Parts: sequence; structure tokens; C-alpha cells
Amino acid sequence: MEKWPEGWTRGGQERPPQPRTSVLPPAQADPRYPPYADPYDDPYADPYADRPYDDRRAAPPRRGRVRRRRRWGRRLLIVALVLVALLVVGYLYLDSRLQRVNALGDYEGRPGDTPGTNWLIVGSDSRAGLSKAQRRKLRTGSAAGRRTDSMMLLHMGAGGTTLVSLPRDSFVPIPGHGSNKLNAAYAFGGPRLLLRTVEGATGVHIDHYAEIGFAGFVGMVDAVGGVNMCIKQPVRDPQAGLDLKAGCQELDGGEALGYVRSRKAFAEGDLARVQHQRQVLAALVAKATSPGTLFNPFRIWPLALRATEHFAVDERDHLHNLIGFAWGMRGVTKGDAVTTTVPIAGFGSSPAAGSYVRWDSNKAGRLFDAIKEDEPVPRSVVTKG
Repeated sequence: MEKWPEGWTRGGQERPPQPRTSVLPPAQADPRYPPYADPYDDPYADPYADRPYDDRRAAPPRRGRVRRRRRWGRRLLIVALVLVALLVVGYLYLDSRLQRVNALGDYEGRPGDTPGTNWLIVGSDSRAGLSKAQRRKLRTGSAAGRRTDSMMLLHMGAGGTTLVSLPRDSFVPIPGHGSNKLNAAYAFGGPRLLLRTVEGATGVHIDHYAEIGFAGFVGMVDAVGGVNMCIKQPVRDPQAGLDLKAGCQELDGGEALGYVRSRKAFAEGDLARVQHQRQVLAALVAKATSPGTLFNPFRIWPLALRATEHFAVDERDHLHNLIGFAWGMRGVTKGDAVTTTVPIAGFGSSPAAGSYVRWDSNKAGRLFDAIKEDEPVPRSVVTKG
């Protein structure tokens, strides 16, 4: 017999209706409680990994990553601000160490301002800063005061860079003192009278003044690790404490000082010395502005301290002016500049001045006219060496 479904009667009655199962709506998340987090879920998993590559969308950055990025941004900003503050403080400190003198001043008949920038660079024989032992070692003597040992005129402009040596024995008019050797102007009236004498003799308006003594020169050369010089013949000068072999070699501060001071060891005398002064100055600036010095704190900081302690500048000059001077000297170090001695006509002597050097007025005039007009210097007035 066919089996009847459960709940049906054999009398043909239908099965009583069963209660319908109700479907509850989906539960709403309670905002008071965070959603359940699966402890096995990877917080760094790509939520779009199961989609095709082109259909993916960038997942929003996680809160922790955003916070870490903000922290690093703040740290970098703080480091940058500290570096800027250190640079400003260092600049002000070094600028305050510069020795200042009253060199530049207006006077009646002073040459007017000219294109470009002109520096008068003076090396004095000041022994300030040298101990007795250092004076004996460097053979500097013990003379008091200071006198000009070297003088150079540096012009920087659109017409190029020109470095002109002015021999200290040049016979020129000195305001209020007649005609005498150029270095006598410094002895008579210090930097101010020297600058006025140079402006009167050349007709060139001087914009900046820089002076350095023996101690500063030696210290700067030693701070950059010496300067490389190529010497054509052996040099021996007991009075300058100099005994050098021929060939390219590294000179320390004492040797470099003796080399730029020596004149009796050379047949050209003072004219050879001014050539050596230009060469050593160019080598020193080249070494000071090289990456090996600029990015080496153990060299650049002692160099900056030496330079600012022993450099004397005009009252209106500052550290950025010296930086501009070093930058402009790069033309000399690269060989792009004109380096020369003022054209010489011959020698003479007088009871008051003794033996002196006479300029070639025609060639010297053309040289200084080119500087005043900021034009290229004619090659016919350039002295070799």
C-alpha cells in the first residue's frame, strides 16, 4: 500500500497547514561597537587581488601609513630649519671675525664708478699672530708694524677677469708726499692713502679692499693642505728660509710664504716675485674652492677661521664680498683670466726713493683703460709670466 505522508489521515483529510518560516531582515551594525575583526586576516592584503589588473582601484592609504608619512615630513622640515639656522649663525659669526679698516673713502677728484668689480689685494709683512719660534722658523724677522709686501688689482666684469700685479717699487705720485715708491704710500698713510694712490696712478675706481699678513697666509695654505707649484729651477734663499727642488711639488704654508717673498734668488728680482705671488694666490684659491675642501668640514672650517681672523677688509665689506672675490678668482685658477704685471719701461733711482721701477705710460694707460671700460685687455700690453 502506498505510504501516506506524515500528518495525513486515511480518511482523505488534508494535512493541516504548517506555520511559515519568517525571514528576518539583515542585522544592522551597531555604531557603538567596532565590527568584528578576523584575527587571521592580513591587514596588508590587497583587497582587489581577485580582480583583473585593469579593473583594480588604488586602495585608500591606511591610517598608520599616513601618520608615518606625516612624522617623516615633520622631521625633514625640522632638520632643514636647523641647517638653515646653523648657516645663518655661522655666517654672522665668521663675518664678525673680519678685521675692518677705513680704506675706501671719497675725496675730491676720485675716479667715478666703472663697470665691473675692482679689488685691491694687499699682502702685508705684518708679523701679528706669529710667535717668536714661528718667526725664526719662517725667517720673517721681528720688525714691528706692517708694510705692503705685494699689491694686486683684480677686475671682474663682462669683459673678463684681469689680475694685475703692481710692483711695490713702482714710482708713482703719492698725494701730499710727492713721487715715491708705491709701498711708501702705505707707510705714510695706511690703507686709505695706498688706495687713493693706486686710484690716482691707474684711474680705476676701487670697490673693495682686502689685506692679509704673514700669519694668515701661512694658516690658509696649511688649512687647505698645501698648494701645488711647478718650479722651473731649484730655488735656494737662506734669507727667506727657502730650499726647493725643481719640478712640481706641494708647498706648505712656510714654503709658500718664502716662495712669494724671495727675490734675490731670481735674476728678475721683484718682477719674478710678483709672478710667484699671482701663481700662489691662484693655486690657493683653486684649492680653497675645490670640492675636496668645500665638502670637507675638517678643511673648510679651519680655512674659514683663518681667513676671517687675519683678513682685513674695508668697513663696508662683508663675508659675502670675500666669497664673491673667491668666486671671481676661479677665472684665474682655470686659466681663463688675464694675469700680468703692469707694463714696465725701465728702472731709475732718486735720493729720496732709491732704486725704483718706471711704468710704461702708454701700455699701462691702455691696460687700465680697458679695465675702466670693462673691455678685453689688449694682448699687446700683457706681460708674459
